[in-house]
Amino acid sequence: MASSSSSSSSQSRNYDVFLSFRGEDTRYNFVKNLHSALLQRRIYTYKDAIRNYNGDDIGPSFSKAIEESRIAVIVFSKNYAESSFCLDELTHIMKCKLELGQTVIPIFYGVDPSDVRRQKGEFGQGFAKHQKTSRAKPWRRALIDASMLSRFELQNVASGHEAMVIKNVVDSISESLLSMNSYVGMETRLQDFKSHIEIGSGGVRMVWIWGVGGSGKTTLASCVFKEISPHFENHCFVDNIREESNKINGLQNLQKIVLATLLETQTRVEVKSVEEGKSMIQNSLCRKNVLIVLDDVDNHEQLEALAGSHKWFGGGSRIIITTRNEQLLRNHKVDEISRVSLLSNDEALQLFNRHAYPGYLSYDEDLSRRAVSYTGGLPLALKVLGSFLNKKFGYEWMSTFDRLGDNSEIGILEILKMSYDGLEPVEKELFLDIACFFRGKSKDSAMQMLDACGFHPAVGVTVLTDMALITIKGDKFDMHDLVQEMGHNIVQSEDPNNPNKRSRVWRTEEIEEFSHAEAIMNYDKIEAIQVSSNSPDVPKLVSNMKRLRFLDVHDYSCDHHLSHKDIEGPHFLSNESRCISWVNHPESPLPDNFQPEMLVLLKLHQSLQEKIWKSYKFMPSLKVLDLHGSNNLIRTPDFAGLPNLETLELSDCTSLIEIHPSIECHPKLVCLNLDGCCKLQVFPTFDRMKMLETLILCHCPQLLNLPEIQQHVACLKYLYLDESGIEVLPSSVGKYCTNLSFISLFGCKNFKRIECNFTLFKKKCVISGGGPLKS
Repeated sequence: MASSSSSSSSQSRNYDVFLSFRGEDTRYNFVKNLHSALLQRRIYTYKDAIRNYNGDDIGPSFSKAIEESRIAVIVFSKNYAESSFCLDELTHIMKCKLELGQTVIPIFYGVDPSDVRRQKGEFGQGFAKHQKTSRAKPWRRALIDASMLSRFELQNVASGHEAMVIKNVVDSISESLLSMNSYVGMETRLQDFKSHIEIGSGGVRMVWIWGVGGSGKTTLASCVFKEISPHFENHCFVDNIREESNKINGLQNLQKIVLATLLETQTRVEVKSVEEGKSMIQNSLCRKNVLIVLDDVDNHEQLEALAGSHKWFGGGSRIIITTRNEQLLRNHKVDEISRVSLLSNDEALQLFNRHAYPGYLSYDEDLSRRAVSYTGGLPLALKVLGSFLNKKFGYEWMSTFDRLGDNSEIGILEILKMSYDGLEPVEKELFLDIACFFRGKSKDSAMQMLDACGFHPAVGVTVLTDMALITIKGDKFDMHDLVQEMGHNIVQSEDPNNPNKRSRVWRTEEIEEFSHAEAIMNYDKIEAIQVSSNSPDVPKLVSNMKRLRFLDVHDYSCDHHLSHKDIEGPHFLSNESRCISWVNHPESPLPDNFQPEMLVLLKLHQSLQEKIWKSYKFMPSLKVLDLHGSNNLIRTPDFAGLPNLETLELSDCTSLIEIHPSIECHPKLVCLNLDGCCKLQVFPTFDRMKMLETLILCHCPQLLNLPEIQQHVACLKYLYLDESGIEVLPSSVGKYCTNLSFISLFGCKNFKRIECNFTLFKKKCVISGGGPLKS
């Protein structure tokens, strides 16, 4: 097998689109609307929030996101060239266009393309300040090259052209993605399916996509959705209905998604019952021309809750339903059934070779054809088996064939299981945690928890992605239903009849069943549990789980309060726990005798506590303390017993008025986030936080002053003060924060001046949103 250089086909692509833009020009208008339109079309898009809050270097993190994107969209505006960040992004984008074949789409927002090309006019004024820098030449080259590309111009925004330009941009991106994805065998299937939909004809049509697991039903539905959604007034794609409906209030939550998406409401949709949800969908959509995709429907109840009748929708509407359950087709009124055909031998060979030989010029056709014979033409099996055999020698291929045997009817789950068996032990643990707990969850949040559990996930996640066992869509973990089913089966096989004797527990019905059992029941096997129900008594449930490393509690009922006995008696949380995430934790403080020496991450979102713990608590391993949205919290606890704390998240703690002074001496704190602490008036001195890189004080209107700094805070790089009450940036910031590279001052209406050598300060630090600043 002769290796060739890396190509775009083998490049990891986590995003469809990367957006490059100048925040102060377009963040809250054009880019915000463009980003929303892209997400509505299931186009996964990278757009930074303000800048990265996690303390990562801006250069490497943004470069990686650019490289992982199929298309880069550059929004040139009048101040774009003023920003060295934007120019660095642009240069890297044009490099990726040259080396990786990345598609680049420039948009000219109120600027003339010729001004960008020649760096003239108002656009050129921003670039002029970089003329003497060493990077000016490559920046100028990148501007010239980008301005020559096919583009969209937005000169007449005030005339109402913006919405039309956004539509045209999204349509163009969607067409490009369909072309570059080039799913094997998809074009024929796509055209055939579109003929069944009869776009433009009257009436309401419900069209089904039926096929066995792994045959490409969701891929076909997604391609159809991206291509035809512009023809409808509103559109909505509802994922993983089979899995989501099995959760507590699952059908109601799915109804909320349908209503919120199709009605485009910014307010939260309340659905008190499934019956009420049915009425709301019918009454709201009966006159609307909508496109809805219901993915992975497996029973009549789900269909009745989300699309019970043709009468629910307005004329011209199309409802597309994917299912493995052939029985549903017989029991429900169907306008058309599209059976997904399996790949032909040549198509199967083409798909297999993409994954078995990425970036190679030649391959062994005999070996490939034999491998393909075991897959039955199933796209998922071809992808997984090809990824498994990638980079293996010929004798390893033969060994794999011996294991599969000569049975051409081999099951797809056995192929998937073989790929799992080839993992290292820590990679197996990582995969099972993602399959059981983190599918559809934020990648960054999940990685934080997995790292807390000791799995060091960065390398393992790459391996799982390369093996086609998981995917990353935008910023979320995902995997095929059958891959997840395989993971669930592995865990359930640990003890088929006793879920309390398995390593992981996540099914609500099983948790409820053994939560009512005798208190003496043995839970020593359980390492990780996810409780999304508000019915089990969580303190009682987990009190005997001595090996519990990971506890995730969602939407715990505020009616469940810990008793005096719970607090003073035996602690209910294991001192062996490494990662605890609990939404709506009860009002009582953590017990005094809860001293978890192994705990690395403690996440208590929307906690009801006024005090997190009393006096002093020693947690020597804790790195992340996340108290986001704890609206009852008035004062933070003493942090002296947390010597290794790196991240303190206090965002949206709206009652917080005081931060314990122990935070001042924290030696390892890297990120401190106080965004939305609207009652905070005093911020402690932070010059003894030797490792602090990111300080976020946005939306703190009562915070008027930053403390003077008495010594060097060399690590501080990012300071966010948006919509705070800060009036003056003291001179000590410029003097001692020697590595400060970015300050954000958007919406700081009271801000007056920077008390330092302003010209010198601006050379080493980018200041955004500061208006007419004075030195």
